[in-house]
Amino acid sequence: MAKEAQEEHNQVERALKTRHISMIALGGSIGTGLFVASGSAISTAGPGGALVAYIGMGIMVYFLMTSLGEMATYMPVSGSFATYSTKYVDPAFGFAMGWNYWFNWAITVAVDISTIALIMKFWLPDIPGWIWSMVALVIIFLVNALTVKAFGETEYWIAIIKVVTVVVFLIVGVLTIFGIMGGHATLLENFVYKKAPFVGGIPAMLSVFVVAGFSFQGTELIGITAGESETPEKSVPRAVNQVFWRILLFYILAIFVIACIIPYTSPDLLGSSATDVKISPFTLVFRRAGLASAAGVMNAVILTSVLSSANSGMYASTRMLYSLAKQGYAAKFFSHTTKRGIPLAALVGTTIVGLLTFISSVAGPEIYMWLVAASGLTGFVAWVGIAVSHWRFRRAFIKQGHDLSELRYRAKWFPAGPIFAFILSVVVIVGQDLGAVKHMNWEAMGVTYMAIPLFLIMFLYYKIKYKTKLIPLDEVDLSKPDITKE
Repeated sequence: MAKEAQEEHNQVERALKTRHISMIALGGSIGTGLFVASGSAISTAGPGGALVAYIGMGIMVYFLMTSLGEMATYMPVSGSFATYSTKYVDPAFGFAMGWNYWFNWAITVAVDISTIALIMKFWLPDIPGWIWSMVALVIIFLVNALTVKAFGETEYWIAIIKVVTVVVFLIVGVLTIFGIMGGHATLLENFVYKKAPFVGGIPAMLSVFVVAGFSFQGTELIGITAGESETPEKSVPRAVNQVFWRILLFYILAIFVIACIIPYTSPDLLGSSATDVKISPFTLVFRRAGLASAAGVMNAVILTSVLSSANSGMYASTRMLYSLAKQGYAAKFFSHTTKRGIPLAALVGTTIVGLLTFISSVAGPEIYMWLVAASGLTGFVAWVGIAVSHWRFRRAFIKQGHDLSELRYRAKWFPAGPIFAFILSVVVIVGQDLGAVKHMNWEAMGVTYMAIPLFLIMFLYYKIKYKTKLIPLDEVDLSKPDITKE
């Protein structure tokens, strides 16, 4: 009896509905990347170059999402691609992938609560920023400590705010382009202004691929949420399809509207962080349309975006740490859950790391900079892991005599999809700072590419210690766990 009770306290609760999962993934990818950094993408590669880069990256993300969707419907677990990497590739690969992803989001929480302090200065410049950061951290901790449904509802409504903002922006933007608002009709004149639509050629477009990649990060949260979905076999495929089209539509249309109204040469497009709200292309377009309070409204929207990112980050890193403990990759007590299915020990552990990282931003800015740099590429490393895991999963599935009709959801375009996603992810990783590579600037390369050696160190440590090997396709474990026990 005691053992059964113990088992009960090692399970997460399947309480997320389809609408939660769709909005968590959508909300995770609509943030400062769209609201602020999209302007710098237009400035760098011109309107045409920015559109091509975002469309290309959007197609890659679609393939990644379908790969993840196929595996997540077959085996919906909180460990997601880290668990798939362990089962379908190599335990050492799964170990490195899981810790890499946990570290990424734990650091992201700290970055986001630091950003919240900067955003609040817009309205209340005299109150010390650390107070706002602490308030944000407490709110995020409480939301994640209640129930998974509380987290899902919070993310759902924050995502609704962002979606409404984008829709209003697109309506106002189209009216401005045709001169119905804001006076002068710009139509497509800025698309052929000076060197537009393509500026800077292939190198500029490649650098925008990097910006677009960061903008789309967070979509892989669908895989994590599958472990707590009520009906993963229905909600994951629906979320994959909905999220891709919504993201692509929002990003492509928004960039098109911005490019029509603001010339790529405008210095106001150079902002890239949440502190640049006054020169956010969204703010500029609203002002151009005659909406005077645009900066205040956009600052509020960006505040909710950053809060949402921190909230999702806390959830993702907590579930990843819980999953690592379940697999024996982390201390066992991190796998314990409350009666409401919350992995509280993992949540507290992640919060402490986030808090210590935040403190380092005040006490030791250099340490903080290195920590942020170390987490910078880990999202792309996770994408590589998804592509490799799916490639191996599908090949093992066929090799072991299974029929594709057994899969509840099947990724289209296999094997082209995961191969394309793998290649483009590697290109984006390598292309992060080609200038530093070209001039052999070791310090700059260290800051930019630090996530790669860290991943390799974890991979090699586990591989050498436990003498793991690439699992032969006919030995890959394709058994499904009882989802009521996950």
